[in-house]
Amino acid sequence: MKSTSNIFLVGPMGAGKSTIGKKLAKRSSRKFCDSDHEIENRTGATINLIFEIEGEAGFRKRETQLLDEFTSISNIVLATGGGAVLSSENRAYLTERGFVVYLKSDIDQLLRRTSRDSKRPLLQSGDPEAVLKKLLDERGPLYEGIADMVINTAGLSIDDIITQIMSVDK
Repeated sequence: MKSTSNIFLVGPMGAGKSTIGKKLAKRSSRKFCDSDHEIENRTGATINLIFEIEGEAGFRKRETQLLDEFTSISNIVLATGGGAVLSSENRAYLTERGFVVYLKSDIDQLLRRTSRDSKRPLLQSGDPEAVLKKLLDERGPLYEGIADMVINTAGLSIDDIITQIMSVDK
């Protein structure tokens, strides 16, 4: 059985990684880390501004450095950015250094959760639904490929999801 000392949450933007991660960390007595928030804290800039100035490639480089650092820590719950799985290096860090949980959500859920959020640079287009569908088509197989556990979040409460994750946390 793979070690669950570290739990890494992956999934698309709006899947609930940060919300679930905070509560899971508290309930399991682990430190909580959120890669996107940490990038903002360290740079003093929003993700949107980093995308604007450095492009997606610049942001992804920062993300990889941070994931290398955070996945090396013990006893954490890490909420990753939705695109963290695009890099094979990031996927290796996640699969080799912890237990990966894919929070799987459908398009309707994601649209509801992200509809009023202006902090998501990839959704600042005229058709967020089309963008989310494209991102899920591209990233869904990557999330599935590295997941030790897949939880379809539709109809589940935050507590239900945490209970499922905790059931394998031995």
